[in-house]
Parts: sequence; C-alpha cells; structure tokens
Amino acid sequence: MSDRKYRQKGYRDDDGRPSSSPQEPSGRREEGPRGRGLGAPTQTTFKCSRCGNKLGPAPDFEETCSNCGSDVHTCSNCRFLDPSAPNECRLPVQTRIAAKSKRNRCEEFEPKLVQVFSSDSGGSAKGAKAAFDDLFNF
Repeated sequence: MSDRKYRQKGYRDDDGRPSSSPQEPSGRREEGPRGRGLGAPTQTTFKCSRCGNKLGPAPDFEETCSNCGSDVHTCSNCRFLDPSAPNECRLPVQTRIAAKSKRNRCEEFEPKLVQVFSSDSGGSAKGAKAAFDDLFNF
C-alpha cells in the first residue's frame, strides 16, 4: 500500500524532493498591471457633478456652472461627500445638509478633483461609425 492518501497523478509527485527543472515562466507581464487602455492621467481637474463641465480650481461661493447653470459650492461637488457616513460627510459636521445639490455655506468645502485621461483614438467618432457601417454594406 502507498504512503499517499490520494493516488491521482499530480498529487505530491515531488515526494518532498527539490525539483531540478526550472519553473516555467508565467503568462503575466512584468511591467505592471494592465489598465483601461486610455493612457496615463494627463491632469487633475474639477468638474461639475451634474454635467461634467470643467470648472476653475477654487470656485467662489456664488459661482454657477457655465454649461448647466447649477450651483458649484454644493455637497455633491465636495470631496468629503459620503452617503454612508454620519450626516453624509466624512468630516464631523454638526448639522446635516439635506439638499446636496443646492448651494450651502459649509466652511469645510473642498472641490472634488478627478483624473482626466488622454484618449488614444486616432480617428473621430463619426469615422469609427462610418467604418463600422461599411463592414455590412455590400
């Protein structure tokens, strides 16, 4: 009888002895993880939470978005907004602000910055659609 519990091939084939053959290289790339394919972030910017329009770095209290007209100094544009935190803010605030998309006088407001990625597309969107449509035209 064998000293192994399982007899299928591959289970403890080495019997505790070191292997003399070199290990096969794995199929992973050594230069790092693969990303979204959009390239590296090119800049950090502040965008409107409603329409995505680029805004200035430090908005004034009275400022509104030039694209959609919504208020900029709001909880929805603040980096400390967290719906799961007490009073929906990561900072210890005393009162909860109910309307997150309305202008407020919070002194702790800091703009929510996002990374803008460069696009690697060589053609335009119309050119890509035209090329796709040409595949099925006979």
